[in-house]
Amino acid sequence: MTQTLHIVGGGMAGSEAAWQAAQLGVQVVIHEMRPSVGTFAHQTGLLGEMVCSNSFRSDDSEQNAVGLLHWEMRAADGLIMRTADAHRLPAGGALAVDREPFAQSVTDALMAHPNITVEYGEVTALPDDGNWIFATGPLTSSTLGAAIAAETGADALAFFDAIAPIVYFDSIDMSKAWMQSRYDKGETEEERTAYLNCPMDRDQYEAFIDALLAADKTEFHEGETASYFDGCLPIEVMAERGRETLRFGPMKPVGLTNPHAPDIKPYAVVQLRRDNKLGTLYNIVGFQTKMKYGAQTDVFKQIPGLEEASFARLGGIHRNTFLNAPTLLTADMRLKSRPHIRFAGQITGVEGYVESAAMGLLAGRMAAADIMGGTLDAPPPTTAMGALITHITGGAEAKTFQPMNVNFGLFPPVEGLKGGRRGRKDRYKAYTDRAKADWQTWLAPQAVAA
Repeated sequence: MTQTLHIVGGGMAGSEAAWQAAQLGVQVVIHEMRPSVGTFAHQTGLLGEMVCSNSFRSDDSEQNAVGLLHWEMRAADGLIMRTADAHRLPAGGALAVDREPFAQSVTDALMAHPNITVEYGEVTALPDDGNWIFATGPLTSSTLGAAIAAETGADALAFFDAIAPIVYFDSIDMSKAWMQSRYDKGETEEERTAYLNCPMDRDQYEAFIDALLAADKTEFHEGETASYFDGCLPIEVMAERGRETLRFGPMKPVGLTNPHAPDIKPYAVVQLRRDNKLGTLYNIVGFQTKMKYGAQTDVFKQIPGLEEASFARLGGIHRNTFLNAPTLLTADMRLKSRPHIRFAGQITGVEGYVESAAMGLLAGRMAAADIMGGTLDAPPPTTAMGALITHITGGAEAKTFQPMNVNFGLFPPVEGLKGGRRGRKDRYKAYTDRAKADWQTWLAPQAVAA
């Protein structure tokens, strides 16, 4: 076997694809443009860098589709999940990580693998031959993006992805804030106190909304359109949809009791989640924003407990590019017009770190199978990965295609189970039990050479 697999992009999907193919015995070259060519959101040249959040979301593999995806990736010896587990931070029922050591460990593991080489520099065109996976993510360079658009004959879809700010813990007034996970979720005291909460009464909330709506916002360049993914809406866009929207979203006050005033129920609560292992940095959960920097500090300092806050990073906004995958990709993630090229990760129209890494896992294994003279079908749609790849490569409506998180709505129903909210717990458990069995069956024949 002399063929090499080339992977463009060293983010979540590219890193996972490289690891999976290399573990199966394939020679891999990762092409990464950073740090020589930077992006708005990235801060380093490390592989697997997290830019939007430090959370992989729910780790519940019995009642949550994201947690099930975690389980499937762990069962497949996924590098991203292995590294996340090694750098885990308290986050209630979620899986959050210390982002810098996480990225350094991903980089170290890939650099140390005997079957992997990393080449730095920008790839600006689609190759005419070879074995390729493009996993360039939501911040695909403009030159490569133009090449992809020219090849597909269609404009790449785009939306704007907003980043939440990060606060220094020692600048937070803990006489007003307190530590508690919603509904005290978590098995340990550390997990049950993983979130920092800042309460608001009604007047404070109304004043905050007024300030949010009046704040100076980033303007879009001429010719750009703002089509946001609903899972990552800027808070001011949510506020524009209705003054109560934030109270039923990231500022919902349910499942929390303020120990400073236990008899008074907060009207709204702003939550912050630990962003590093030292506990010196906290990000404001769900507070992605396109406000200008000066406006951000003015508005966020209206939050009780953050009046004297110092910010390690303010929020921002960047363009996020993705393919109309149901139109352009085959069921095994190949570009229809150039079958020697696969796409993986967020550029395929999945949303989230875990989903991106999962598509990298599949692309890496499929490409490795091709190089070794075999074929590998996609996992069944009853699994989390199978449900996701089925959706993006044909299950979604191409005319209205948008980035999608994994969710149980993508799974084929289990016959004989009660619908509605009352039957949800049993229904989700049936989904995950079936998925785990089917995933193990799909995974079993795939030998690991390394």
